[in-house]
Order: sequence, then C-alpha cells, then structure tokens
Amino acid sequence: MKAHAPGINRLNVYPVPDGDTGTNMARTLDAVVAELDSAAPEMQPTCQAISHGSLMGARGNSGVILSQILRGLAGTISEVKDGSATAAQIADALKKASAAAYEAVLKPIEGTILTVVREAADGAAVAATGGATLSATLQAARVAGRDALARTPDMLPVLKDAGVVDAGGAGFLLLLDSAIHVVDGEPMPEPDESAGPSVEQFEAVAKRHHEDGTVDVSELRYEVMFLLDLNDAKSSDFKQAWGSIGDSIVVVGGDGLYNCHIHTNDIGAAIEAPLLLGGRPKQIRVTDLFEEVSEEHAAREAELGAPITSRTHTSSLPPVTCAVVAVASGDGLAELFGQLGVHGVISGGQTLNPSTAELLAAVERMNARQVIILPNNKNIIPVAKQIDALTTKDVRVVPTCSMPEALAALVNYDPEASAESNARGMTTAAESMATGEITQAVRDTNSDAGQVTEGDWIGIVRGDGIVSIAGTLVTSATQLLDHLIDDSRELLTIVTGVDATAAHTDQISAWVSENRPDVAVEVHVGGQPLYPYLFGVE
Repeated sequence: MKAHAPGINRLNVYPVPDGDTGTNMARTLDAVVAELDSAAPEMQPTCQAISHGSLMGARGNSGVILSQILRGLAGTISEVKDGSATAAQIADALKKASAAAYEAVLKPIEGTILTVVREAADGAAVAATGGATLSATLQAARVAGRDALARTPDMLPVLKDAGVVDAGGAGFLLLLDSAIHVVDGEPMPEPDESAGPSVEQFEAVAKRHHEDGTVDVSELRYEVMFLLDLNDAKSSDFKQAWGSIGDSIVVVGGDGLYNCHIHTNDIGAAIEAPLLLGGRPKQIRVTDLFEEVSEEHAAREAELGAPITSRTHTSSLPPVTCAVVAVASGDGLAELFGQLGVHGVISGGQTLNPSTAELLAAVERMNARQVIILPNNKNIIPVAKQIDALTTKDVRVVPTCSMPEALAALVNYDPEASAESNARGMTTAAESMATGEITQAVRDTNSDAGQVTEGDWIGIVRGDGIVSIAGTLVTSATQLLDHLIDDSRELLTIVTGVDATAAHTDQISAWVSENRPDVAVEVHVGGQPLYPYLFGVE
C-alpha cells in the first residue's frame, strides 16, 4: 500500500476533499501491522489484532471504510476452527465485510470503494457456490472488483470528468492482489507512475463543482475525526445527529468504542454531538480540507505545467510576521474585525464557545509563524491558552473578555511586529477599556444591584457584575453608562446586536450627548445575539 499510495492519491480529484486516499489507507495499515507485531500467530489473536488495530488507527474517510472491511473479514475468519479458511468461508467473509462497510457509511454512494467491495464479494460468492477452489474464488473476486472499478466513472460524473477511477476502490483491490499473492505466489502489481488528470480535466471537474449540486460535498471545509466512547444503543442517534451537519460520515466500531469521520463546516457541533448523548470523544483530529485540496491541486498543476491559481480563502492571505485570530459573535463584528486586520474569525461568544480544535485549526491556517488570539470571552481564554502547546507556531493570547476590548486591542495591532510585542501592546490597550453589556434576564435572581425578575433588562459591567436593572432596555442601558463613564473617559463605542433598534440607539446616544457631552460616540453594527448592546469606554 505504501508503494502504491502516491498513484492512488493521484486518482483523487478536486473538488472531492480527500486528496490522500492512498496515504490514509497506508497509515491505517501501519496501525494494523503494529498490532500484529505483538499478537500471537494463531488465527483468533491475529484476527483480533487486525480488527483492533484498524479501528484504533483508521485515518481519513478511506481508512475508516478500510477498517470496517478488515473488521468484517476478521470477524468471520476468526471463527475458523482449524486455522485454514475454505473458499466458501472467504466468500462469506467478503460478503460480511461489504455489509459492514455499507452499514458504517450514513449515506452510501455507488461508484466508490463500497461498490467495488460489494461486487467483488458477489463474484466470490458465485465462484464458491459453484465449487471453485480458494484460488479460483479469490481470482473471481478480483475480476468482479476490477470490472466494478472500471465502471466507477459511469456512476460518478466527477470521476469521468477527471478521467480516473475511484481511489478507494483501487486501494481495496490491492487487498485481493495480496491474498492471491499469498495463495498462488502471483507477483504484486507494480505501482502506477502516471501523472494523473490533465489540466483540462481539472477544469472540467472545477466547472462541475460550480454547476452540479451532486458534488457540493466540496463546500464542507473540515475533516473531523476522533475515537469515541459511546453506549452502543446511542450509535444510530449519533450518526443521525452528524447527518444534519455534514457528509462523508463513517462510524465504525462497537462494544462502546467507535472510530468516527465527518466532513463539516461546523467543527464545534461535530464534537458536541456525541457529548449530548453521553459519549466521550478523544484523540480529536481536524484537517482543513480546502487548504489540503488547494495545495494538492497547485502541486499537480505545477507538475503539469499549468498556471497556479489559489482556490482557498486562507491561501490568498498576504504573509505577515504576526497574524490575528479572533472569536466573534456576529456577522457585523466579523466584518469589522476583518477591516481591522484580523486574518481569521471564528464564530463564538457568550452562547457558543469554540473548541480547542477549532482554535487550533484557525491558527494552523494562518499565513504566519506567529499568531495572536483574541478570545473575547472569559470562558474562551483558558481554551485559547492551550493552543501554543499544540502547534509549532508562536501563539500568544491577549485575554480580551469582550468584543469592545478586542476593538481597542486591534487599534494597537502591527502585522509586522512580533507576537510578543503585539501581545504586550494589545493587552495594555484592552485593559484600558471599560466594558459593559445589556441583556434580558431569563430567571429571577438576587444581585448587588437589587432583585432581578425574569424579563428585566440588566446591565453588566466587567468586574462589577450587574449594575443596572430596569423594565426597559434604554433605562437599563443609560444606568449602566452612568456607572461606566467617569471624567477620565473620552470615547464610547457602541456595538449593536440583532435585537437593537435605531430608535433605542438614538435614545442612548442622545443621553450621552446630554449627560456626558465631552464623550464622543462611535456606533458599530455587530449583529451579536442576545446582547442588543455592547459598550466600551476609553
């Protein structure tokens, strides 16, 4: 598999996100070999090693499917009594391997490795039923598998556009080649050294990407994989939950342990889904597929002599000494951060905290070796502080607790200064900003400012807690500002949320003009939920 991996990788075509099928299959088999090295040579422990090693070591969509195929084979062959499988038993094992592979995939697609395995198993079953030898049964399986592989472009137009067959199916056939090599001594096939799709074929694939909804899986940016401890009774619910947020979903395993793979645009939701079912994900891996595809595509185009054009947003970012990644809770804030030089914006805030994996993925995408993170929420700061230890980049956290603090910090950001220098200056700027926010109480409670009743509008100031309580938004906001603005302040920044109104904003601004005439007012559309107004004074 390692020798054939480069040729199998070249069968992958944009916009299908995984450009490394051969590599993922080889890495999956590395784990199997490592497990076999410590297993007893008898049939049952060998099969257990194959099953466990492939489950724990599966990489990528193709590796996880290969894992399920190997587990299906091993589970059947392990029942062989005398240590020598018959043609009928091998045919049955291939059938069960095919069934297991289909079961693992939430939305099976024909024209992929699934088709090749199924038709190979059917070919083996016909031969074994007719009394064929083990050698002849394996040969029949390979003939049927090769025929299915040759027809995959007729089932998936994206393969036909690129002039290739399915990469995963090609990888699976090596398993049959290996079995025949062991049984008959037939030499293994030589690796394919061809260059892969032409420039014109790439262009045809890209055109289909834009015009044909059948390949809109390419719009899913991230590959998320992890091992998962989960009650078996919840596995179906978990796959259905994933089905609402992504594609290329493969979940293999059992007895409380699963290897899980998905392509999605929502990393946080992918990781939270099993948590809501009482599961525990571990060994989480996140890959930016857009970046991976762009690099692979550019490399192939360069090899074929074509001009290189970037296909990802992140690769088009200008290189800088120090980049900034910021968490934002609204579209307006994300746009505003972009205008202030932020290179990567992650959705998050009071009600949606990004995970370590999401922050790490954003940092790794930056076109810089030094990165500043603006968490903009006290709950996100501890998560952000873990990132430096997880990457080779120099990552510094400016401990911003609010969006206005981030805006103040960004005024002092210098993309050509070091992360250390930026962190020092941006932290000082953020600390000089006094911040407050308005929201509506969702339950009755007591506070230092008095009794809070559900539905009251409350004003919260960092460090002081609740400082204003009122029946109307504007009253609570002006009480908060009266507390927040002292004689040393010169500028009030107002960030409006989705529930802010022009009338309320005008009333708040008028109060400032009348009661704090020396304070200038800036209003920015933030679009954040639940908090109609965020305030920062400096």
